[in-house]
Amino acid sequence: MIEGKITRISGPIVFAEGLDACGLYDVVDVGDKKLIGEIIRQNKGNATIQVYEENTGMHIGEKIVCHQRPLSLRLGPGLVGTIYDGIQRPLKSMAEHSGAFLLPGERTEPLDVDKIWHFEALDEIKAGSEIKPGQVLGSVKETESITQKIMVPPLVRGRTLKTFKGSGDYTIDDVIGTTEFDEEIKLSQYWPVREPRPYSDKLEVSEPLITGQRVIDVFFPLSKGGTAAIPGGFGTGKTMTQHAVAKWCDADLIVYIGCGERGNEMTEVLTEFPELIDPRTGRSIMERTILIANTSNMPVAAREVSLYSGITLAEYYRDMGLHVAIMADSTSRWAEALRELSGRMEEMPAEEGFPAYLPTRLASFYERAGRVISLEGQEGSISVIGAVSPPGGDFSEPVTQHTKRFIRCFWALDRALANARHYPAIGWMESYSEYASEVREWWEKNNPLWWQVRMEALELLKKEDKLYQIVRLIGPDALPDSDRLVLNVAEMIKSGFLQQNAFDDVDMYCCSEKQIKILELMIDFYKRALSLIKAGCPLVKVVSLPVFEEIIRIKYSVPNNQLDKISEILNHFNGQFSELESVYGSSEAAV
Repeated sequence: MIEGKITRISGPIVFAEGLDACGLYDVVDVGDKKLIGEIIRQNKGNATIQVYEENTGMHIGEKIVCHQRPLSLRLGPGLVGTIYDGIQRPLKSMAEHSGAFLLPGERTEPLDVDKIWHFEALDEIKAGSEIKPGQVLGSVKETESITQKIMVPPLVRGRTLKTFKGSGDYTIDDVIGTTEFDEEIKLSQYWPVREPRPYSDKLEVSEPLITGQRVIDVFFPLSKGGTAAIPGGFGTGKTMTQHAVAKWCDADLIVYIGCGERGNEMTEVLTEFPELIDPRTGRSIMERTILIANTSNMPVAAREVSLYSGITLAEYYRDMGLHVAIMADSTSRWAEALRELSGRMEEMPAEEGFPAYLPTRLASFYERAGRVISLEGQEGSISVIGAVSPPGGDFSEPVTQHTKRFIRCFWALDRALANARHYPAIGWMESYSEYASEVREWWEKNNPLWWQVRMEALELLKKEDKLYQIVRLIGPDALPDSDRLVLNVAEMIKSGFLQQNAFDDVDMYCCSEKQIKILELMIDFYKRALSLIKAGCPLVKVVSLPVFEEIIRIKYSVPNNQLDKISEILNHFNGQFSELESVYGSSEAAV
């Protein structure tokens, strides 16, 4: 270990001397309380240190000890279901030890070192076997939903197992094997948070991440391995949307990062998630969730590293062949931490005071997403969904603009929709997804109508937006019935499809088959109605048909496991239209 001393203090930034032999991003113990810090700049032995804990009362001359290793996470059984802060301190066990408030310098093990885990080794692995980095040696049942694969650490030099204990009950500190270089292999391993874990190959994305949210899955899909941003002003529903995606998406594991947001939002996650049932497994969603909490009242420096901690945890499970989804709430608060730290270091500011390297840091986070083949040859993915909180909902501010450079799915939250209590408030005019064409093949195998009804519905909404400009000037009564029909059907799509109730037991999650059936009925209603209007039928007779309201209510009236009820509505649909068609002579074929 190398020792130095503090020469200057500027908030969470500490300047020190005597650390010439230390490396960039080495972990240090700062001051008499041994606060956790990280060297972020070296200049002729004068080190700049980022302190991850509250350092009020620290004074010049206190000792600094460098551990000569980068800030790393301990990865192994026991991660799932745990809530950490940004530097992997388990908050629940620390609260049991010292109360509700974190004490400066307090440390506890990130994983339970006393818990016994049953390790089931692969039959072909034994002493003398050849190994390679990332190879799976066996597995541990971490929760009922997650089986953790125990892998050879990526940086192991040895290629032969000198010793191997095989199946049995071990703690995470027990050595289960050694290599010819006497490197120890345990159930747990360490990995630096700022360094991406290696993989064999990166693949093109092709499969959507099904979220159960209709506006996302149908209109603006996100692929497994993709990146998305949810920008929106205060109160537009960023956190609610992320919560909904985290609860219901078909990822194998969720990493939820509360980065600089209010504490009550993390409290909501902690109270709701244990009570929610995963629709795929029938188990608690917490059995496939890891939480990282760095709320707005916690040290700002730890906020900066929390995103890297979350992505490191995700990469660890990705290497096991799992599909992982990350919720980062919010990257704007993370960028504000960068801005404060940059100011403390007296760096030249760029636009709105943010550091000039903001785009580089954003890129280093989002580029760690993707669908890959691991070193072992297993396919896994990381999907990143980052919330952005532009001041006043101004999407032209730097964080939003730079984020758009590195993501391919943009779910823009609309203030007008949020004020109208339209949830999710994802605006269909500003939002976009570049993954739609890439997941089209998957959708057409599972539901061939996806692309067709999606494009027709989007076209109707675009027509409605153009007609709305005319309506504001001259009123709807001046429009012909065919254009007024567009307004009515667009309202049907908005109310009966795009709007979703997160508190309704039926509507909170919508399976992909139900999504397409609802939208298909709405598009067919428009086509049949348009044919009748062209044949001379008044619009009022069409929109007054009882089936108009029935279609809107399908989202509430038909549960996901009773989709055969839609056929009853379809019979009403055909019957009511057939009566009008017999009067006005429409030649439109029945649905």
